[in-house]
Amino acid sequence: MKLTSANEHFDLSGKVSIVTGGSRGLGLAMATAFAGAGANVVIASRKLENCEAAATSIAEATGQDCLGVAYHAGKWEDNAELLEVTLERFGRVDVLVNNAGMSPLYENLASVTEALYDKVLDVNLRGPFRLAAIVGEHMAAADGGSIINISSVAAVRPAPHELPYGMAKAGLNALTLGLANAYGPKVRVNCIMPGPFLTDISKAWDMEAFQKNARDNIPLGRAGAPEEVIGAALYFASAASSFTTGAVLKIDGGAVYQPA
Repeated sequence: MKLTSANEHFDLSGKVSIVTGGSRGLGLAMATAFAGAGANVVIASRKLENCEAAATSIAEATGQDCLGVAYHAGKWEDNAELLEVTLERFGRVDVLVNNAGMSPLYENLASVTEALYDKVLDVNLRGPFRLAAIVGEHMAAADGGSIINISSVAAVRPAPHELPYGMAKAGLNALTLGLANAYGPKVRVNCIMPGPFLTDISKAWDMEAFQKNARDNIPLGRAGAPEEVIGAALYFASAASSFTTGAVLKIDGGAVYQPA
C-alpha cells in the first residue's frame, strides 16, 4: 500500500466545486473549506450581491478563483444555466454540493397552502434532482466527481412545523441512493444530514427553550457551529471517500435515534 499524508487524501487542488446556498451558513463554511483545500469555487444563491461578496472574500483569503452566480433552486432553467456558466469559466465540475434549501413557517398543517407546499418541494427536492442529474451526467462523461446532498434530520424525524420540508429532505436521502446507482462508478453521491446548527436561521429560535431541549435530548448538549460541517464535506468531496457512495451521514450531536 502506498503511504500518503492526510493532507493528500483531502487535497482538492485543481478541482472545481459548485456550492448552492453557498453565500452563508453551512454553504459558506463548505465553500471556504473547499477553496482552502485548493479548489476553485462557484457560489450559487438567489442574491447575486451576496454570492459575489462571498466569492471575493474567499478568493482574497485563499488565492483561489471564486465565482458568484445568481441561482434559484426552484427554477428548473436555473440549473442548466448554473452548469453552463461554470463550464464557461472553469471547463469542468468535480464537486457539487446541493445545499440550497428553505423551510417557511406556517401556523398549522391545515394552513399550508398549495403555493407554499410547491415552493418548499421545488427548492428542496426538485432543484437538487435537476442539478444533480445534469451535473452527474457531465461528470460521468468526463473525469468523474462527487455530488454531496445536504439533507436534514427532519428527513427521519419530521416535526409538525416543518413537515413539507422533512418530506422533501426524505426525498433527498432517497435521491442520493438513486444517483449513486445511476452515475457510478465514476461519480460518487453522498449525503450529509445535519441537525441543529447555529446559522442565520437560528436567530429566530427561542434560545432558552432550545438550550434546555439540547441538554435533555442531544447527547452533546448543544447545537453545531457552521465550521463543524467541514470535516464531513471535505471527506465526501475528496479522495478520502474514494470507496464511499450512497452514504447518508448524520451530524447532529447524536440527537436523532435518541428517545424523543
